[in-house]
Amino acid sequence: MEVEFHVIGKKAITYFRFRKEPMASQRTDISDRPSLEDARSVIDPFIPRFEAGELDAVDIIYSQFKSPLSTPPVCARILPVTANREAARLSNYIFEPSSEEILTVVLPLYVRNAAYRALVESAASEQGARMTAMKNATDNADELVRTLTLEYNKARQTQITQELTEITGGAEALRG
Repeated sequence: MEVEFHVIGKKAITYFRFRKEPMASQRTDISDRPSLEDARSVIDPFIPRFEAGELDAVDIIYSQFKSPLSTPPVCARILPVTANREAARLSNYIFEPSSEEILTVVLPLYVRNAAYRALVESAASEQGARMTAMKNATDNADELVRTLTLEYNKARQTQITQELTEITGGAEALRG
């Protein structure tokens, strides 16, 4: 079984380069605000290849955003699209235009939407990770400021006590 890796993002590219895995393509042009056009440019090259039988399946691996602290990796099959057979048996609808014509229009939109969702969830995961990292950095900096302030105040108090002791000792020497 031959697998092609089409990689999006600097971290993913670095990951595959480090492991010396061959990549069929590499993209770093997708911003942290992906658009529908980005999704189209990602997935559209695979649709004709899949229809021609060159590809058995197209899977997309991305970080699913559950919360800023939880972004597990997900592998989703985009092509082939599988139908819910049970729902199809229960329904007996007449479509105008035909169901084949509708699927010809809707399936590419569905596939693009799946790619768009993966791009958006990955971007949200990245922003969540950044937000968490910045909060941790801020909390650590605040703790460091508190610790250093306490150490500074202790050193200053020690210096003041030392000066008072010297002044008191000098005054006692002058009296005696």
